[in-house]
Amino acid sequence: MMFELFGRVHKELSITGHAFYETILSLSELVNRKVQIIRLHWLASTLLQQIDDVTAKVGQQIVAQVSDRLQDQSPPASVVGVIDQTLADAIFHVQELKRSLIFVDAQIRELKMETAQENLLSLQRDLALRSGGIERLTVVRGAAAAGQPLSALPRSSSAYVATVLRGPFLLAPTSDLHFRPGDIVVLIGAQMELDQLVSWFTGQRPPSPRPSQDRRRRV
Repeated sequence: MMFELFGRVHKELSITGHAFYETILSLSELVNRKVQIIRLHWLASTLLQQIDDVTAKVGQQIVAQVSDRLQDQSPPASVVGVIDQTLADAIFHVQELKRSLIFVDAQIRELKMETAQENLLSLQRDLALRSGGIERLTVVRGAAAAGQPLSALPRSSSAYVATVLRGPFLLAPTSDLHFRPGDIVVLIGAQMELDQLVSWFTGQRPPSPRPSQDRRRRV
């Protein structure tokens, strides 16, 4: 009996230690990702500053070259040739900096997407533990929501509109906001109430209850 007790304690400690290790690992990955995002933002800011410095410097060079040529009374053709070369060098340098900036921006977006996915999974898990959920619905032309204000949303005890995406804009869910076909509506609340709101935005019938739920109700 004593050996069995020690075996169970050892197994529980092993499971707890493994879970603790996974938690620490996920936290360290999250911190490292945020540190990388901060560093990339700093690099992007540095690249933007370099682009500004190049444009300011080329402006100063052109003004200085024109002033010197006017004082020396050089032929206009020589002045234009020097200015063209200065501009060509500056454009080449700026294009290189912009390519680097685009690459850094892509890295930032990728890291932010990974962070957003982790946060969304955590949010969905927290909501699921409370019989809640989050829905992303597109307003369909001809649906009951099309052309209606947010205040016309069917009454619900917990479900509400978190935000509305319209083209490139993120709209605040105010009572005078009118839904348009193509709007992407993000809802959050109790899953059963969210299921009832699906038809209002999409024109589709809400999902029928599972057979197990029907049997429970009949019993």
